[in-house]
Amino acid sequence: MAVARRQGLGRGALTALEICALAALYYGSARLGLLQQLVRGQVTPLWPPSGIAVASLLLRGPRIWPGVALGAFLVNISLGPTLPAVLAIMAGNTLAPVCSYLLLRRTGFHEELDRLRDALGLIFLGGFTGMLVSATTGSGTLVLAGVLSPAGFWPTWSVWWTGDAMGVLVVTPVLLVLRSARRPEHPRPSRWAEALLLLAATAGVGFLVTAHTPLLFLGFPLLIWAAFRFQLAGAAPCALAVSSFAIVAGTERSGPFAGHDLLTAMITLQAFNGSAALTALLLSAVISERDQTDREIARACGQLAAMAARIAAGDHLATRPDAAAEKHRKPPQTGERPSPQP
Repeated sequence: MAVARRQGLGRGALTALEICALAALYYGSARLGLLQQLVRGQVTPLWPPSGIAVASLLLRGPRIWPGVALGAFLVNISLGPTLPAVLAIMAGNTLAPVCSYLLLRRTGFHEELDRLRDALGLIFLGGFTGMLVSATTGSGTLVLAGVLSPAGFWPTWSVWWTGDAMGVLVVTPVLLVLRSARRPEHPRPSRWAEALLLLAATAGVGFLVTAHTPLLFLGFPLLIWAAFRFQLAGAAPCALAVSSFAIVAGTERSGPFAGHDLLTAMITLQAFNGSAALTALLLSAVISERDQTDREIARACGQLAAMAARIAAGDHLATRPDAAAEKHRKPPQTGERPSPQP
């Protein structure tokens, strides 16, 4: 009884520590995301806490949902406008990742994202569907609190929804990759050189995107390169980097976003971010499935070759003349003498 009680206390302390860590990560990433706020100081085109919350629930289970609620409360209490509004926004920000988690678990989601169905599930269920809860609750609360006009509901809702969804699409895969990351065994020097070249190319494209040149499309060759050569481990960080560069350019109205109003710039920005996330996740999932199929085919061919070798060896022994003579030779019975030969 005492041992069971101590084990229960240990599990409870570990869960409390995980909740506090999640709340701290949620709050820190929220302050980082608010640097690019667009509407009333609390609506951004990329909301990293939603991606952190979904990844944490997938990796540690639903028992740590209070960490999401605590982090959302700490972030919104300083933004206002009133305590009831803060509680309502906190509830929406908590229910959204929980809904995404439940939808993904219902479909048999794999954290490795090694199947096409996993990538599609994260995009359409975890990102686009689950985040409807937070966007609708948050925008509706601001309207009811009187700090947002009814005419501003849909523009605010669209930025809120796409920002939360982009957080899931570009942040959650990176965290899932970090969880299963392993140092490669005996990597070739050319592999390291290629990874460094990809990193340098991504930084160069980021510089061009945030400058005054409309070269946003250069991010897609990088995503394709990363997905083909490094699968999700390369495509997910590359998508996050490219989307971050595009968000900086969009909020500063530079590059391809110069000269456009807020709505047009946000439509262009989120269309790019969504396309980048789709390209990275879907292509890396398809390539992972292809590699898995190739490994299964190679394993099946090896098993068939081994079976054929055993069968051939058995047939060779069965067709040897001495083996056939020994098989048909009748052993002498006890007490009998072999008949003399004529």
